[in-house]
Amino acid sequence: MGNQRILIVKLGAIGDVVHTLPALAALRRALPEAHLAWAVERGGAAKILRGNPYLDELIELDLQGWRKSLTKRETLTTIRHNIAQLRKAKFDLSLDFQGLLKSAMIAWLPRIPRRIGFAKDVLREPQSAWLLTEQVAADDAGHVIKKNLELVRHLGCDVSGKFEFPIPLDPEDEQFADEQADRCDGSLAILNPGGGWATKLWHTSEFAAVADRLWEVYGIRSAVTYGPGELSLAQAIVAQTRTSAAFALDSTLKQFLALAARAKLFLGGDTGPMHLAAAARTPIVALFGPTSARRNGPFAPDDVVIERFDLDCRTDCYRRYCSHTSCMKLPVEMVWQGIVKRLRIANCGLRIGRHELPVLSSNL
Repeated sequence: MGNQRILIVKLGAIGDVVHTLPALAALRRALPEAHLAWAVERGGAAKILRGNPYLDELIELDLQGWRKSLTKRETLTTIRHNIAQLRKAKFDLSLDFQGLLKSAMIAWLPRIPRRIGFAKDVLREPQSAWLLTEQVAADDAGHVIKKNLELVRHLGCDVSGKFEFPIPLDPEDEQFADEQADRCDGSLAILNPGGGWATKLWHTSEFAAVADRLWEVYGIRSAVTYGPGELSLAQAIVAQTRTSAAFALDSTLKQFLALAARAKLFLGGDTGPMHLAAAARTPIVALFGPTSARRNGPFAPDDVVIERFDLDCRTDCYRRYCSHTSCMKLPVEMVWQGIVKRLRIANCGLRIGRHELPVLSSNL
């Protein structure tokens, strides 16, 4: 199998790609001579994979563009061309980490002989199992990183040890992060208010309250990061602070990763930036509502997850829209105690900046 041609299929989004990187690393360690290609949706997630030292080939597909203009002749021509190129590449096998019909089709249409994916009972779209030649059992209740590793374990790869997230950074990315850290005298927190779904959002006034307390208690300034369409959230947080210790910050994904590696803390919900911060081993306090922290949350044992357990509607929720979003009504004091706990563990009683760490007043 050493010199085989293998196609990884994980189309997006950012968190999905980040959670598949440890499987890529295990695959490359086990098969150093194999040709590894990755099919991904063109856009944000693809930027994480560009220049990856473990990949021989990155195949970017404009699936969203295809859906918007599927009836146009030029779109159909492009699709046929992409399929022909995949067929010409003569991949020996594919690994479908997505579990959708569209991801299964990407391997089935080019007639890749071995098409490996998850067992039907843990597929996001169970009907896609018909397009697989091999199904791999996996635990869908545990962390998705461990689930993804089961596909490469099926090929005989060693998946033990620390998760590895190969994301190459340019010197410009490191310089950007250094400049932001210097701006804050080395004491920087990342607050990320975005969430993709309306049901994942914590109120901007509560982020602002945290930013004020981080400055007043620890002397930590807060970079309020945002993605496309989220600038207004970041601006609202900055406007609602009393201390002027928070600032909105735009960055590329790789600049964000470099910044996260220098941050004292990340605070935010179940989003791509949180998963990048986890990859950077940033101390995390994660705010979880409709999604499962056990499946999608930070994986470091010292990280803190804030969530409500008193709501029956949270079980298997995953709703993007809700009339009350009670799961995200997380008290500021509860979140603050989580921050104190996480910073104390990260710094082992040392000072942060010029401030002493306070005693944690209650257990979470």
